[in-house]
Amino acid sequence: MEKPFYITTPIYYVNDDPHLGHAYTTVLADTIARYRRIAGEEVFFLTGTDEHGQKIAEAAAARGMSPKQHCDLYVKNFKNFWRELDIQYDHFIRTTDREHKNAIQKALMRLWELGEIYQDEYSGWYCTPCERFWTEKDVEDGLCPDCKRPVKELSEKNYFFRMSKHQDWLIEHIEKNPHFIRPESRRNEILGFLRQPLNDLCISRPKDRLSWGIELPFDKDFVCYVWFDALMNYVTAIGWPERKPNFEYHWPADVHLMAKDIITTHAVYWPTMLHALGIEPPRTVFSHGWWMVEEVKMGKSMGNAVPIPKLLKLIGRDALRYFLIRDSVISSDSQFTFEGLIRRINTDLANDLGNLTSRVLGLIHQNFDGVVPVPGKATEDEIALKNTAIAAAETLRDEVMDFRLSRGLEAVNGLVSETNRYLENTAPWNLAKQGDWERLETVLYNAAEALRVASILLWPVMPDACDEIRKRLGIEKQKILLENAMEWGLLKSNRDTYVGLPLFPRIDEEAMMKDLREEEHPLPSTETAEGLIDIGHFAKIQLALGKVIECENMPKADRLLILKVDLGTEIRQIIAGIAPWYMPEELIGKTIVIVLNLEPVKIRGYESRGMLLAAGTGDVVKVLTVDGELPPGTAIK
Repeated sequence: MEKPFYITTPIYYVNDDPHLGHAYTTVLADTIARYRRIAGEEVFFLTGTDEHGQKIAEAAAARGMSPKQHCDLYVKNFKNFWRELDIQYDHFIRTTDREHKNAIQKALMRLWELGEIYQDEYSGWYCTPCERFWTEKDVEDGLCPDCKRPVKELSEKNYFFRMSKHQDWLIEHIEKNPHFIRPESRRNEILGFLRQPLNDLCISRPKDRLSWGIELPFDKDFVCYVWFDALMNYVTAIGWPERKPNFEYHWPADVHLMAKDIITTHAVYWPTMLHALGIEPPRTVFSHGWWMVEEVKMGKSMGNAVPIPKLLKLIGRDALRYFLIRDSVISSDSQFTFEGLIRRINTDLANDLGNLTSRVLGLIHQNFDGVVPVPGKATEDEIALKNTAIAAAETLRDEVMDFRLSRGLEAVNGLVSETNRYLENTAPWNLAKQGDWERLETVLYNAAEALRVASILLWPVMPDACDEIRKRLGIEKQKILLENAMEWGLLKSNRDTYVGLPLFPRIDEEAMMKDLREEEHPLPSTETAEGLIDIGHFAKIQLALGKVIECENMPKADRLLILKVDLGTEIRQIIAGIAPWYMPEELIGKTIVIVLNLEPVKIRGYESRGMLLAAGTGDVVKVLTVDGELPPGTAIK
């Protein structure tokens, strides 16, 4: 029996609410899973939450609750978010699940008995946010090489996994299996990383420093390192080691899907752990790019996070799902603007697909009382439309199987556009005026048939809208199968149809941008219709110079600084998410640019009255200062 297609997202860390990055990975996995299902495959789609570690313990303490209570709260938020986006996963794993914790302890004991784990004294540089040790050569200017935040020197006894023992095997496996790490740029990156000596992996934390974790079965004074615990979810979720038949039926995973910042853990740590346990590695580790805003990775700490809940209310989940898949090239970073989002929805969905649905069903209603007509003899126009539809189905199938979903959707867009052109060329409204009913029947049947094919091809991305199209065509009870999009003429004549409201009402860009900018942390507009900044919007922002007179880290918050800023006539307190890039003493005495006319907000119990301006390139962020000395409170005009 052929194994199911097994696809995973990473399990998400529950120290904050889900955001657009989480949505992108999960919608991508859900879309691939749906395409595989309608292609006739059995699919197992796994997602979940990563719930142990120092950051969870600190976040829970800051909220005055236990780590488990904190996790329960955020897990509910993630599940609600996936429900809003219509994510159809098969299993949701939590690393606090009893079965998972038991399996981790069994894995650790097996590696201990095999001699794959040893204890040693270790001195190194520790990054609390990443929960990872670094060597002296890794650290630059006292910063973590991954997240660019300050590290601190620690010396303590810990347990280590002999990862270096498996380095040669891993290099050979990657070289022999070109699809093991994708895209190729990440494969080359990992091979370059492996050309250097591979250190052993610290897999424990002493309980006196961190108690929130899975206890080591061979030493009660230590807990398991969060990354060892988290990565094992991909096998524990399907029954390893207790439910052997279920595990063997599903494993190996066909694709682990994740963002590029965790490729090393998945392409180096994970396969070496599996090799040491005698488990076959996954077939593909696929690392997608980030969503960027003006060349900076999107994130709440950067002040450029997208207000997802409000966006879903304004445009609906199908439109958001479509945009995320259509406007991203999976192997590269993608640029986000609200203007780009609105244009994509108005062009592809409102103008093309939505208009096609309304035109075809409206004409059938006007001329044939809403009943699908019986087609006559096909002309070259109908044959060309049929060939376009079948080619779109074949292209989509091939592109999805190779993880190029955007290119697949482009082919389906071509079918929708071609059908609209077909209607323009055949002019069914003129045929009705001329009384050429036989030709009119043929035209409207073929246009409706093209709509049926499109409803199959787009269903994995926009299930709600495509279900509605099929309902309006009178075929909502038919099983959705990809093979039925590759055969022309399956729409039965004499079915009742109805027109309904517009599927995708055209978005009023100005009104939507106004709604979005009312968010507490809005994403600034970067374009107007002409691609230029609207000076009228800019004039509403009150900017002034302020001198930092005090600065300190916010307690139990890795990314936040509390600044006291002299504005000439008053002292304001401002909270800024720039701790990864600045020590507090670096900012004292600097003259910086402040946005004055913002409503006061509470951040973790501290009031913030304003916002400083900063610029970044992804790895580096710099606060905006001025050339020369000007008094605090000077207005920027």
